[in-house]
Amino acid sequence: QVQLVESGGGLVQAGGSLRLSCVASGSIANINAMGWYRQAPGKQREVVAGMTGYGRANYADSVKGRFTISRDNAKSTVSLQMNSLKPEDTGVYYCNAMLDLGDYEEAWWGQGTQVTVSS
Repeated sequence: QVQLVESGGGLVQAGGSLRLSCVASGSIANINAMGWYRQAPGKQREVVAGMTGYGRANYADSVKGRFTISRDNAKSTVSLQMNSLKPEDTGVYYCNAMLDLGDYEEAWWGQGTQVTVSS
């Protein structure tokens, strides 16, 4: 099992910045990729950014050049630096970890943190 605890959400004006952090505990040695997803009201959850255990990052087109994901394997944390925020970035942001169970991976989620960007 993996427990994920997010922090850093809040209310910010358009053009501002926020930094989200997620700390993992439990079976952290078996975590492969970690990342961030978000869900806006009335919409499906979507991927924002992810990073493999080897440090390769990928981003949704909508956040490229504005968001930066980082990961500290020693501290079992993953962070998301969000700059030049837009109202359409508003949503609940969820930390995700993929747990390696040998034959397959299992997704674990944090409780979510609200990000609200005002225009």
